Amino acid sequence: MFHVNSEVGALKQVVLHEPGLDFERLTPANKDELLFDDVVWVARAQEEHRAFQALLRERGVTVHLLHDLLAETVKLDEAVDFLFDRVLDDRQPHLGAGLAAATRTVLAAMGPHELATHLLGGLNKRELTTALGERHPPLRSLGLDLLADDDFILPPLPNSLFTRDTSCWVYDGVSVNPMAKAGRKAETVNYEAVYTYHPMFAEARAHRWIDGEAMAPAAIEGGDVEVIGNGAVLVGLGERTTPAGVEILARRMFRAGSARRVIAVELPKARALMHLDTVLTMVDTDAFALFSGLDPRALRSWTLTPGTGDAPEVRENPDFFSAVGAALELDSVRVLQTSQDSYAAQREQWNDGCNLLALAPGTVVAYEVNEAGNRMLEDHGIEVLRIRGDQLGRGRGGPRCMSCPVERDAA
Repeated sequence: MFHVNSEVGALKQVVLHEPGLDFERLTPANKDELLFDDVVWVARAQEEHRAFQALLRERGVTVHLLHDLLAETVKLDEAVDFLFDRVLDDRQPHLGAGLAAATRTVLAAMGPHELATHLLGGLNKRELTTALGERHPPLRSLGLDLLADDDFILPPLPNSLFTRDTSCWVYDGVSVNPMAKAGRKAETVNYEAVYTYHPMFAEARAHRWIDGEAMAPAAIEGGDVEVIGNGAVLVGLGERTTPAGVEILARRMFRAGSARRVIAVELPKARALMHLDTVLTMVDTDAFALFSGLDPRALRSWTLTPGTGDAPEVRENPDFFSAVGAALELDSVRVLQTSQDSYAAQREQWNDGCNLLALAPGTVVAYEVNEAGNRMLEDHGIEVLRIRGDQLGRGRGGPRCMSCPVERDAA
């Protein structure tokens, strides 16, 4: 049932996360730790996101919201135990046995909707002690005593907005990714629970290419993974994804016969270029939008194919886009770049000008702020569906980052 066979084929089903309590807990003091560049006007962010949802539904895409999936998952006792054993491990530096046990008691008393809200939005000391109330003896815990009332026992996870990163479907399997940054690691546990226990996914019995934190410290993030079709996958090697992560993904897909080659491309290690899809996305069966600040001839890349043993064969490519064309069995591919000065290029890159979600061949969703890039795409025959992202983009992610396709046809 679930499969993603291309980057640009007809999009059928997708997982999104609408901002909620997690966004309400972003502050000037914690935004850097939580990987946001600024605090967010939450009501406007929700308005922008609902417009994004509506656009997808109008185009025939089934939208699953992460909060709803998680709330349905935690109706199962085994899913709750799975989550609590990981997020409330008493070996975590800020917990300890007493605080972990008390937090488990409070969370276990919540209904599914409220529990999902706090797994995504966090739980602070005041909420814990209020919930414990007079029905429990006073809790004495080093971890608790060291916390101020507004300090978090469970941190909020506002980067859950970017559903593509934490899990990504690649052909007939899903990669539940170990995240590179501390502020995102707990997201992985939520997805592991959903894909393992939610009936919709549990019954699908899809391949599990990457099994969450079991792969750490190797890392791979979905924003670096692009399923270009014809058995080929692009993976970016930049700030977040490691060579070991690429090889593990390739090896497991090759072993199952689900992919024939993986092309790894080196990226500058910079926050503005944190993932492959911040600089390069596929917009048609033969076309890619590339950040104008990158020289397409200078991109260093390697092709991985099945080897004679367990390790893949690795070969450096003389030219990246020639390797991509060969993988797609095309004579060449179109590389679309906006003509603009370096100042405009940097602004558009910061606003996710190349982070485009294809709904079908030649039809993409883009932030409206990227005027020059959107006009350039239209000049090359690409239909651009514009959405607002003034608030949503403050975590450095665009329409592709905010969407995790779970069903997409071949192009």
